[in-house]
Amino acid sequence: MANQKHQPSPLVQMGLFMDGSGLPLAFSINPGNQNEQPTLKPLEKRIIKDFELSKFIVCTDAGLGSISNRKFNAIQDRAYVVTQSIKQLVNHLKSWALDPSGWSLSSIDAKIDIRKIHDSPRNNRIYFKERWIKENGLEQHLVVTYSPKYKHYQKNIRDQQVLRAEKLATSPSTVNRKRSNDPKRFIESTHCTSEGEVAEKELLQINADKIAEEARYDGFYAVCTNVDGEVEQILAINKQRWRIEACFRTLKSEFKARPFYLRNEDRIHAHFLTCFLSLLIFRILELNLGEEYTESEIISTLRGMSFRKLGNKGYIPAYTRTDLTDQLHEVAGIHTDREIISSKMMKNIFRQVKEGKKLRKKDK
Repeated sequence: MANQKHQPSPLVQMGLFMDGSGLPLAFSINPGNQNEQPTLKPLEKRIIKDFELSKFIVCTDAGLGSISNRKFNAIQDRAYVVTQSIKQLVNHLKSWALDPSGWSLSSIDAKIDIRKIHDSPRNNRIYFKERWIKENGLEQHLVVTYSPKYKHYQKNIRDQQVLRAEKLATSPSTVNRKRSNDPKRFIESTHCTSEGEVAEKELLQINADKIAEEARYDGFYAVCTNVDGEVEQILAINKQRWRIEACFRTLKSEFKARPFYLRNEDRIHAHFLTCFLSLLIFRILELNLGEEYTESEIISTLRGMSFRKLGNKGYIPAYTRTDLTDQLHEVAGIHTDREIISSKMMKNIFRQVKEGKKLRKKDK
């Protein structure tokens, strides 16, 4: 996470562990210039010790999916499901993954040629193929999926980036850095004209070969795992990664994890601890509400539950009662939606909240 917006080099990075239900379990803070891969094992060991866990499945993106981390989670009762870059597979596996024949569908026994399927963004079926591989002394279950809907999504994103690249190519001064997902990656510079003559100035043009190469992978997605189970089970585990992404979005947008302007290490940790605890409480509230409401609905409702004081008489709710406010009251075990809440009653509500906190501490 960067300490301010638009800063490409973050000063710190935050690692977050959560369980399958979306509850955050632990976090770590590391320098922003540090490789994130070595940070996984220490955090896992902490989880194993603090929660007395012995059997679990770690699901991560490719950034934490180093061979070392995979081997660490391939022993005892641990397992892993890791996003695998198809581009980084060895040539024979890449050819197998991109081969249009030999695909499967859960509801069909026969093999499918994806060149013959309905190629439409409305086709949200997930086709897959699987095999076991052994690379770097590690035996893994490689699962590759193909989705026509995902293919069109990726194509639309790239088409928009190409349009931006075409505009940028008209102004050489704007084309400097080329990050992996930057539209500038499609721009190449040359000092020759289309006739092969040496140009006086640097010429910028769109690299059509680069676009075609990226298009080869549209719709494809892969994971590596040591889970010896059905493909549907493996994909269901991997699908839960959206929860960790949602956690980070909440931390950054609602709980203001960034930008922050702190230098002292203790204060930086305190800042992220406050954000982490806020996220934990919010996720517990979401689960108690049955996950029936969106994040924005819950937060906007809570922020809007204000009161107006009527002198010595007490308080009246200055918010509109809804099904969500009713459920919030049931979950909390208190009611603030009465016509007039006396000062004594409001103090009693505060007391109930404090006693509830004490009881929860005793239970622990």
